[in-house]
Amino acid sequence: MQPSRSTLIAVSMFLISAPALQAADSPPLITRERIELNLAGAEKALAAAKEKASELGTKSNIAIVDDGGHLISFARMDGARPASGQTALTKAVSAATFRQETGKLPAKGEPDLHLSLGIENAAAASGGKITTLKGGVPIVVDGQIIGAIGVGGGTGEQDALVAKAGIKALIDALHE
Repeated sequence: MQPSRSTLIAVSMFLISAPALQAADSPPLITRERIELNLAGAEKALAAAKEKASELGTKSNIAIVDDGGHLISFARMDGARPASGQTALTKAVSAATFRQETGKLPAKGEPDLHLSLGIENAAAASGGKITTLKGGVPIVVDGQIIGAIGVGGGTGEQDALVAKAGIKALIDALHE
């Protein structure tokens, strides 16, 4: 005896919907809705950051990293100190991986932890991945940190302004 056409349709519909029902009860195994910074975006930000550094009269090193702190783009402006190149990268990595601007630790709003994190101690303890120097700023798009810009060459305040100018140019271009 063969099943009726309506029985076959009902069984097929159940089999098609069963995986969806099961998936709704368990958490997803991968993240699909993720925004990533790419080279074109990093270069857009880099161009604006270089322009801001020129306006301020600083000779800057500018590093742009992804959300995991991996270098995407870098520039050492003419006359910039070679040693500030590593500082700029460390600022970018620190801002990206700590998900906050570099500067005084602990972050605002957190209790004082009485940490002894001098610049040298922080850098040494982290393998060169943490700094308390100003000038590292995370790049936030739709509430998600997608990378960071680190700048070295001016004062900490100037470096932060240069980084923020790069980020503003990127965000503005996204909304065009």
